[in-house]
Amino acid sequence: MFSSSVTRRRVAFAFVLPAFVLLLAISIYPLLRTLGLAFSSLELTVSPAESFVGFDNFAKAFQDVRFWNAMGNTLVLVIVGVAIQLVLGVGLALLLSEIGFTRVVWLTALLLPVMIAPVVSGFQFRVIYNDTFGPLNYLIKTISGGFVTGPPWLADTRTALLTIMMTDVWQWTPFMMLLALAGLESIPVELTEAAEVDGAGYWGAFWRIKIPILLPVIVIGLLIRVMDTFKTFDLVFLLTGGGPGSSTETIAFYTYLNGFRFFSMGYTAAIAFIQLIVIIVIARIFLVVQKRMRGGEIQ
Repeated sequence: MFSSSVTRRRVAFAFVLPAFVLLLAISIYPLLRTLGLAFSSLELTVSPAESFVGFDNFAKAFQDVRFWNAMGNTLVLVIVGVAIQLVLGVGLALLLSEIGFTRVVWLTALLLPVMIAPVVSGFQFRVIYNDTFGPLNYLIKTISGGFVTGPPWLADTRTALLTIMMTDVWQWTPFMMLLALAGLESIPVELTEAAEVDGAGYWGAFWRIKIPILLPVIVIGLLIRVMDTFKTFDLVFLLTGGGPGSSTETIAFYTYLNGFRFFSMGYTAAIAFIQLIVIIVIARIFLVVQKRMRGGEIQ
């Protein structure tokens, strides 16, 4: 009996071991190595030698104007961009919930952007925003009868960050719409009908019944989109390259610049860990809010 139990444990350990080794190799070790680099100075353009500097890299980040500029751009994309996605997504979900047999057609068409790879989206919008031969400025000029010409969207500091936000909104609004639509479909029809019979009306039922039921779903959707938007890199790389100047650099793109162009590995690791801490704090806040909405406890 004892021998059989030991054999089963060894077999179970043998099955788990490859996954554990893989996790250790691609996740745990790089994380610990990056943490070690964050407290070290490693400038590959000068020397491959690594030296311990304590919290100097973190202090440098908090004194770096370009770091705060990148963080500010990221927060604009996170707060404004995700808010627009939420409003548009819920609005489209409400419209789709009222449509009958053609809903499948509209839903399929609206979900196309989220099915496109971000790299493809970046390239196609780079053409759309082109101020010389792009269709966006052509439409503006045509509609205005030639009196208005569109700006150089990607080369103007006033519009460059907006182009990234609009592209992100176009691609990920369908995701918020799908979550909101799933939440709306889970609401019993009897609840809204009873509210309307009691005189609440459509908007009364919407604010007092639909929104409270949708809130937990919306919070999860916001958490996913906030975390994803905080890591925005591909659109910046493809559309503006962080320019003009540093007006569209996000924190993820600035981390890339320090690591793969400036080769300042210790400083890059410190920025990456600051980014990780911020994301963890944001996720914690969202999870606490979501648990409280459901009347649960979170440790």
